[in-house]
Amino acid sequence: MINDEAQAVAAAIDHTLLKPDATVDQMRRLCQEAVDCGFHAVCINPGYVRLVSDILESNGSSSMASVCGGTLCLMDAGVPIKNPVAGIAIGLVKEGDQAYVLTDIAGAEDHHGDMDLKVAGTQHGITAIQMDLKVAGIGMDILRKGLDQARKARMEILRTMLRTLAQPRANISPYAPVLIKLKIDVGSIGKLIGPGGKTIKGLEENYQCNIEVEDDGTVTVSSKQGGAAEEAAAYIGQLGREIEIGAVYDGVVTDVKDFGAIVELFPGTDGLCHISQLDDGFVREVADVCKIGDRIKVKVLSVENNKVRLSRKAALKETKPD
Repeated sequence: MINDEAQAVAAAIDHTLLKPDATVDQMRRLCQEAVDCGFHAVCINPGYVRLVSDILESNGSSSMASVCGGTLCLMDAGVPIKNPVAGIAIGLVKEGDQAYVLTDIAGAEDHHGDMDLKVAGTQHGITAIQMDLKVAGIGMDILRKGLDQARKARMEILRTMLRTLAQPRANISPYAPVLIKLKIDVGSIGKLIGPGGKTIKGLEENYQCNIEVEDDGTVTVSSKQGGAAEEAAAYIGQLGREIEIGAVYDGVVTDVKDFGAIVELFPGTDGLCHISQLDDGFVREVADVCKIGDRIKVKVLSVENNKVRLSRKAALKETKPD
């Protein structure tokens, strides 16, 4: 769904109100770097993802909780995460020559301890790391031990996460906004826009979406409702179809006149089914056979000067079983 080629941003936002703004921004960047690496390298749907994590207390691993919860959130929403990401905070308490490396530090251990090492990553490796020290420095032995404990803890957290949700949902959440891009023939742009923008405005109103058209025929459909956007895109995708004389279509009655019915064969193309062509017998009124919104089968008799003549009578004969 999101990748570098699509120039999209996965923003993991840690609202830790008990910390200074600078620290919050630092945690935000750490979470973003950690989660970004989990996305597929395939762009399914260009756009942006805003991931909000509301943290209600300040603890050593609160930002790492944002990474774990954020990963599960994305997977539950149907975002195709390539590799789940988890994180853990490692602490340190030094007393003289003794050093104690702590896993999953709490607030008191973070405040009174000598190190805050945050490590996030997948089962394959580290995606983000940050270390704060209150001592002059640490040896490689302590760093190795801290990273080793972080790896073991991360693997255990990932196992727990995957027991809850083994893989991303097959489909994007129906509550997620959808952005669909498709290409139509340049000659069909006029059909999509319609006289004075009537067609495109009608589509936006009917499907509760926003439609943008570029000169090269690229159409972008965006909507807060996934199903509505897909239906609108499917409608637009049919605008380039050519009508075939002699073919039978399953059309929709869009208007009823005294002299016949206007039937839409497919998006952007309709024709007139004269009252004499509605049925085999005598038809007194069009409303006796059909009304607006009815689906009826009609056969295309001719196309002259963009005027399409239709016949329900002929379609009934062709579709009638022998």
